[in-house]
Amino acid sequence: MIITKDVHELPKTNTRFIDTRFDLQNPEWGENVFQQEHIAGAVYWHLEDHLSDMTRAEGRHPAPSEEAMTRLIQKSGLRYDDHLIVYDQGNAPFASRAAVLLLWAGFPNVSIAREGFARLKEVYPIEGGTPWYSKSDQKLTFQKGLLVKEQDVKTHLATGGLVLDARSSERYKGLVEPIDPIAGHIPGAQNLDWESLKTEQGLMKAAETDELFQQLSKETAVITYCGSGVTASPLTIALLEAGFMNVQLYAGSYSDWIRNNEVETSK
Repeated sequence: MIITKDVHELPKTNTRFIDTRFDLQNPEWGENVFQQEHIAGAVYWHLEDHLSDMTRAEGRHPAPSEEAMTRLIQKSGLRYDDHLIVYDQGNAPFASRAAVLLLWAGFPNVSIAREGFARLKEVYPIEGGTPWYSKSDQKLTFQKGLLVKEQDVKTHLATGGLVLDARSSERYKGLVEPIDPIAGHIPGAQNLDWESLKTEQGLMKAAETDELFQQLSKETAVITYCGSGVTASPLTIALLEAGFMNVQLYAGSYSDWIRNNEVETSK
């Protein structure tokens, strides 16, 4: 599974672009810059309006329901035979979040343009405004094992499974917690900061992650999490690309876990 690509590696035919640029501190920024300029034909998917269901209580960025994801796909005019190219501003987690949801929704051809919009617009035509597509009637076959919930994590840990915390080591250890009300990590989890995937060209490609994952067995079942299921998405994609056989994302992540469970610290 090769998803993370440079511009010259992206598919050339039957392509559709999805723009996911976003700023957690300024939620309207992404849509505003999209209206100004985007890759011609791209649709815009907002982290909180489209890639999350903010009405649910399962963490800060709960995954959308199957019904909501189906509506988004159909409204965007997407089909399984499209080659989907997802981008954000580069070295950000938002394209990966969309890619994980697209894999969950059963799309077989998903690429992340890792160099981001600034590099893409050097190669592809751009436009402003909002493109229009007729609705598709694509029915989705969800890969239900890709996204997991709190109880799945508990069962996984009880059977010796590996859980990876994608937040910074300071947040993992409980030294700082700038967002959630309780500092620490899920008991038994190990730490692998998603920002270690960043390079000057964008998030690491599969061939670049060997050293990062060298202590992990590819036969080991892995559940990833972060604060709210967003920044764990690049780690989830990287593990899948590296050939790990069983990778799942805890969509609610730490902000969901702390509602009902104890945490550990490593101070």
